[in-house]
Amino acid sequence: MKVVILAGGTGTRLYEETKSKPKPLVELGGMPILWHIIKYYLHSGLNDFVICTGYKGNMIIDFFDTLFFSKQKVLKFGVTQSIVYENDKCKITIADTGEETMTGGRLKRISHLLKDERFFVSYGDTLSNVNIKKSMVFHLKQNAIATLTAIHPTSRYGVLSFDSSKDRVSKFEEKPVDKSKWVNGGYYIFEPEILNLIKDDDTSLENEPLQLIAEQEQLAAYRHNGFWASMETYKDKLHLEALLKSNNAPWKVWNDALTLGKVL
Repeated sequence: MKVVILAGGTGTRLYEETKSKPKPLVELGGMPILWHIIKYYLHSGLNDFVICTGYKGNMIIDFFDTLFFSKQKVLKFGVTQSIVYENDKCKITIADTGEETMTGGRLKRISHLLKDERFFVSYGDTLSNVNIKKSMVFHLKQNAIATLTAIHPTSRYGVLSFDSSKDRVSKFEEKPVDKSKWVNGGYYIFEPEILNLIKDDDTSLENEPLQLIAEQEQLAAYRHNGFWASMETYKDKLHLEALLKSNNAPWKVWNDALTLGKVL
């Protein structure tokens, strides 16, 4: 099965970094977050990736040129050009899906690479320790067009609890997780039928296609109670860096250190 990584956005909320590079190349522990995502899927037994690029996508190509990969071929399908890299551990296809293309449009542009097969989709700025294999078993049992990973949202603000007098704070929680709610955490599994619901470059995956199949009761949710984080801001980056430095990064399930070269 292929793993599609959406890596074409501009990442404007992380402008300190993304003014000079695409967000998936922002480094954590000396390696791009994109590398961390690929390593996680490799650990789960998946090794065939399609990376949908856009903003500064040439820099993502340059990054893979520095790895121990052999560039196999350059493919052209319509307006979408892709480069295939491969070694004995994995295959990576980098597809230029346009700077202004929406998330659904990016999938539509690479439909020829998916070959009417079931596939995973992940955002290029999100890390988690979701159990990929269990989510696949869940998806197959659901017999649905799509499964998304549902997570508990984190409050944007610190939450206060008051004592009986209502004037003194009895408890302060900095951005607690709201376990009463579930939100879309990404990490999708799609049947190929989803591609038929994407009209063009302007189609947002999270809007028309997912809303439609939800109305048809064809959207399943795999509930994940573990770690999940999206690197939206520089503060998010610092938090993820701190987890790595303290050897408390839940997504780092592989054994080799980040500093041991750049081989996947």
